[in-house]
Amino acid sequence: MTLDLPAISRALSKTPGASSDGLNQGHSLLCRREAPSFQREAKATGASGDELLVACTQESRLFLALNEQTEGAASVAERPIHFVNIRETAGWSRDGALATPKIAALIAAAQLPAPAPVTTVSYRSQGRTLVIGDAASAHAAAALLADKLDVSLLVEGRAGQRQPGALPQARDQAVFAGTLVELKGWLGQFDARWSSGNPIDLDLCTRCNACVDACPEGAIDFSYQVDLALCKSHRDCVRVCEAAGAIDFQRPLQQVDERFDLVLDLRPAPAFTQHQPPQGYFHVANGPAAEPAALMKAVLALRELAGEFEKPKFFNYQQRLCAHSRNEQIGCTACIDVCSAQAVRSEATQKGKARGRTHAAAGQATVHTPGQAGGGIAVEPHLCVGCGACTTVCPSGALTFAYPGTVDQGKRWRTMLQAYGHAGGKDAVLLLHSEKAGVAAVDALGRAARSQRRGSTLQGLPARVLPVPLWHTASTGIDLWLAAIAQGASQVWVLLTDEEAPQYRQALGEQMAVAQAILAGLGYRGEHLRVVEADISTPEGLARFDAALRVAPAQTVTRPAAFATQADKRPTLDLAIDHLLAQAPAKDALPADAALPLPAAGSPFGSLVVDTAKCTLCLSCVGACPEAALADNADKPQLRFIEKNCVQCGLCVKTCPEDAITLQPRLWLADSGKARKATRVLHEAQPFQCIRCSKPFGTLRAIENMLEKLAGHAAFQGRAAERLKMCSDCRVVDMYSGDDEVRIQDIR
Repeated sequence: MTLDLPAISRALSKTPGASSDGLNQGHSLLCRREAPSFQREAKATGASGDELLVACTQESRLFLALNEQTEGAASVAERPIHFVNIRETAGWSRDGALATPKIAALIAAAQLPAPAPVTTVSYRSQGRTLVIGDAASAHAAAALLADKLDVSLLVEGRAGQRQPGALPQARDQAVFAGTLVELKGWLGQFDARWSSGNPIDLDLCTRCNACVDACPEGAIDFSYQVDLALCKSHRDCVRVCEAAGAIDFQRPLQQVDERFDLVLDLRPAPAFTQHQPPQGYFHVANGPAAEPAALMKAVLALRELAGEFEKPKFFNYQQRLCAHSRNEQIGCTACIDVCSAQAVRSEATQKGKARGRTHAAAGQATVHTPGQAGGGIAVEPHLCVGCGACTTVCPSGALTFAYPGTVDQGKRWRTMLQAYGHAGGKDAVLLLHSEKAGVAAVDALGRAARSQRRGSTLQGLPARVLPVPLWHTASTGIDLWLAAIAQGASQVWVLLTDEEAPQYRQALGEQMAVAQAILAGLGYRGEHLRVVEADISTPEGLARFDAALRVAPAQTVTRPAAFATQADKRPTLDLAIDHLLAQAPAKDALPADAALPLPAAGSPFGSLVVDTAKCTLCLSCVGACPEAALADNADKPQLRFIEKNCVQCGLCVKTCPEDAITLQPRLWLADSGKARKATRVLHEAQPFQCIRCSKPFGTLRAIENMLEKLAGHAAFQGRAAERLKMCSDCRVVDMYSGDDEVRIQDIR
């Protein structure tokens, strides 16, 4: 590798949050031969209290062990050791000699403090395990688990037919026979329901085999179930089983409900169809094509799942920002549609339930947050796997990713871009990838490029591509993407592998289309956002991955922004768009607005078109708007609008009784972007004045519509009809004064 330590040191000294102190060692084989150098530095930092950064991840285990064995070195708890890979990600590339800015960026990011810890979600498992499948395979799997877990078998088949395979004579586990009807829950809390309609009760059966011998049709085998298609109603089996009483042909179909901590499903089709099943559930299809390695992998995982466990709570939810529902009207459903774990559900009909209610489940409390006026969404943290796709598609920022949050993530990206720029780097690309399959793909490409002396044609990561590991590739969206462009990145790419669910790919593509439309509307040329596919299972796939990284830079800002990303999505978007607009290449020639595509999740920006011929200014849309984009005027009948606040959720459209509102996805650029932040009037009307006191109330159009609709109603004739033209105060006064008092009839 080429290491220009003076250049790296100069770049780090100019980057906020980074340090060049102690950056004076260059090693060619730090891994083992020069391990004593690590021990010297461990002692030095132990004495000074400084943190230690090691530019090698391959031997991190060795270094941690050496640190514990080195006299005078501080423990990791007292002084953390940071590791960063600059080999496969930078040095091992055809562009390795040009990678100094990238190396500076990677080292600067590695020096940042760890993000603040997040709250956790707890699981409790006592090892109660349900194995579902035919008799032979279920019992074989149970034998691999029984020494560590409390195993029960559900021998499944169609009602009235015996099960394939045979049960052993020894009753080592509880055995049930039936057909699974429902399975729901998660690790430590699976609720299983199955129906049982076979004459033989396996719980009562002693497996004496007398029924097998007595049956003249051979309808009973060693699965101890009756094949009713073969049975001719001789009932010899009933007579020989009289003592045990396990056979009853009059037994009705039974529904059995049981709770388990873990589930091993050996049936051809899984019980859960979503891309990401609940934790604690394992499906291994049994049959001719079954892979023993897959079963063994599931068994080994199950054996370790008895006890108490924790995982991060990956999301934060702010109900006040949620645009899902109001007054039982459904607006935005982006998070519900994209969730691959089915962890998000609507509570739009939960009217009147207390905010923050809890319910106990297996000794644990799950918090559900209804929306305003009854509704909103509920996210089950036990099912959430931390993909973050819900936060990416959320237009309002009601859902935000917390592992880490946008403030920490944005600081990391900005630090990388600043260090890269200070070291002389140009046209930076942030390559977002997962911490597992994504890291493996980047490392594989680096190692393959290193073997060029043996004839490899692969080039490795270009010098301008900065790899950024994420917990999940779907966890960042247009707020961070556009902020990165505003802070000097030329492009932002997302690396996808076979880990991602189909809906993640679609959501990322749609969000990128919106962000690209914004940049194009602002006059920035080129492709700024794209998805990069990585398949490293074959040489051809690795070559395609390598080729996909050779793309021309896109136009970016001439002066990078220095703003910090915010905890909420919309403020970050506003900061990014304002800077991109201020730095637009042809600012004076920009169009009045930039049309935006309409993804399935909805556009994050847009206007409203109001049909003034239909609108009666009833202002029901104002009450429905969750983002304060719509407002009235206390002084006169007006419908006012702040376009910056609109998230195009459609609640106003669905609430309007006159069908007078249409959504218009766009980014309004007029007046250098100031117009979208200002309040403007969408519709106003002449007020109607009370015929008694002349005080304005309602609108002329609304009162005329009301009079027209009630003209034929018996309760609103004569003087009663005149009261409809009065304000509420005069209406009361008029009812109890005068000689021609009208008695209001009961309306049935």
